[in-house]
This record gives sequence, C-alpha cells and structure tokens, in this order.
Amino acid sequence: MRWLLKFFGIVFAIILISGTLFLLLFTRGSFFPYTEAIESAEGRSVAEMTSVVLGGMEQHLLMRGHDTENPVLLWLHGGPGAAQMPFAHAFDRELEKHFVVVHWDQRGAGKSNTGDFDEASLTLEQQLADALELVHWLRERFGQERIFLLGHSWGTRIGIELAAQHPELFYAYAGVSQVIDHARSTEIAYAWLLRRATLEERWILGEIEPPAMSHHDYRRLAKIVEHRGGGTDLSITGLARIALRAPEYGMRDNLQLLAGMNRGGKPMHAKGIIADYNLAESIPELRLPVWFLNGRNDYNTPAELVREFYESVEAPLKRFVLFPQAHTPFFASPDLFTSTLIEMKAEVLNFHHPENPAASALP
Repeated sequence: MRWLLKFFGIVFAIILISGTLFLLLFTRGSFFPYTEAIESAEGRSVAEMTSVVLGGMEQHLLMRGHDTENPVLLWLHGGPGAAQMPFAHAFDRELEKHFVVVHWDQRGAGKSNTGDFDEASLTLEQQLADALELVHWLRERFGQERIFLLGHSWGTRIGIELAAQHPELFYAYAGVSQVIDHARSTEIAYAWLLRRATLEERWILGEIEPPAMSHHDYRRLAKIVEHRGGGTDLSITGLARIALRAPEYGMRDNLQLLAGMNRGGKPMHAKGIIADYNLAESIPELRLPVWFLNGRNDYNTPAELVREFYESVEAPLKRFVLFPQAHTPFFASPDLFTSTLIEMKAEVLNFHHPENPAASALP
C-alpha cells in the first residue's frame, strides 16, 4: 500500500511540475500581466495598460506607440466579446511605429468582463456612449483634436455610427469587415454553404430558415461558415496559442475572454431576435475620409455587400481594399494589413492639409 501511495505521489508531482512549466513557457502573462516597454530616442513612447470609467463602468485599455505625437488609432474589436488586446503583441509591433494604437476591451469583453458585469447594460446605445466617452478621453490624454477610428466586424456597427454622428472627431474611419445588412449577409452565406456543406451540415442548414434572424439560428449558421473557411482566418488552436502567450493577459483574463465570446450579442437581441439593419438606408453619407478593408472569402460580412455600399455612400475620400482571405485580414495578411493602414494614414493626413480645399469643407 505504501509503494502505491508513493507511486501516485510521484505521478502527481510530475503532473504539477509539468503543468507549472507549461504555464511558465507558454502563458507568459498568466501570473503577472504587463506590457513590454518601448524604447524611444525622442522619449515620447507610450506602453501602458490602464482602465477608465466609461458609462459608469471600469473598462480596460492597452495603449502602445513609439511616439505620442503620432496619431491615435482606436481599434474597436468584434464580437461582441471578441477582445483584440491579447493578439496585439503578435500583430501590432510595426503599426505602433506609426500610430499610438489603442485596444479597448469593451464592456463584457476580456478584462472588462468581470464577474459582476451586468448583461442588461450590453446594448448598442450604451456601447456607442462608452465609445464616444473614450474618444474624448483619448483626445484629451494625447492632446489631439482628431484621431483615427478602426472598427472590425461588430466594432464597425459602433464605428460607423460614431463616424457619421461625429465626423469632426476623426481623421478617418476604417471599416474592417464592415457590417452592412444582416438579412442579406446571411442569405448570401446560406447560398454559399449549400454548395460546400457536408451532409451533416446540410441537415443543420435545413433547420435554419434564411435570413437567420434568431440568435440561435445565426450562431449555428456562423459556426458552419467558420468550418467552411468563410470566417476567422486562424484556427481556434492558433488563436489560443497567441492569446495564451500575450504578456498583457493573465489566465483570469483569458477565461473572461472566453466567457464574453461565448455570450456574444445574445443580451442585445430581444426575445432572441436580431434587429434588422441596413446600412445603405441609415447612412447614405459620411463627412470624413473612409476606408473599407474586406476579405474576398468573407461570408460573415460578404465582400459584395461592402463593395456595393462603398460604391453608393457619399464621402469626401473613400477607398476599398480587398484582401485574399476571409473575415480577419489582420490575422491572415498582417504585413499587408499594416502597410495598408500606414498608406491610409499618409493619404488621409495629406487630405487634411490646410491647403487642400476639400479639407476646409469638413466638419
């Protein structure tokens, strides 16, 4: 009996040591989250994790840049709940040389998805109010009249509304995987899947009546879109590997991230029904430069709808950039995505030059 207890004790010790080594080697931020310092010859760099109170709730930010005199780029993540902060360390380093990049864990996402989070506060109106409050905070914090605004997927719902309502606050708006029209998007995705789905997936599709306006049906449809390559351009394993190595994120943060992603936008859908939304009807004009960046094979926010909106919307300067992959071009083509944003910055700042007559007509 004694040898058996000793044997199990040794096995337990091996498992404990192996688990600890795994956490130390593969989850750098698990115990003491931090963000790496940025060395700057001018002494104007910023590398800071902080929190601000928005809409009465403490919410978390990551701000990084080599020079605080560079324009601020506020990144509105997707989801709801799909925080971008744990992926910044893998994809943003070149971007930080040209912008002060700000990642915000929105209410109910990542670090801002605390145990006492009130799901009833997760509304589009509250998210818009939070975002506007944050924009003003960033303008004051960095002494900038205008900033760059980028939204991805769900973040484009917030971003384009802000850009339409307050163009005077922004140099430009970049819509990455822009949400245009939920009903038409799901109809396009459904037709695309019918040509590619497995027999088992066809059974599921047969239970969904397009357009998928219920939260339950949409989640099932989106899952098949993901499996068929029309969604996120990295595997769940690949994303987890990157997030677990984020120095800015601890184990609790990652658990909160998973919980927020699993919740998604369900609290926002009354009786489980997704609100109808048609961007072409609600926002026919934008009074600032706009860029739309989309994946050719994106069937969450189909490129054909984004191009259609791009061609119809009135704007003083507009661009449409098509990437070869799907819903997350910043994951699939990080170098191309970064160079596109750097090109956007140069063109937009030139457009805002005081000697440009078109700039004088801006709000």
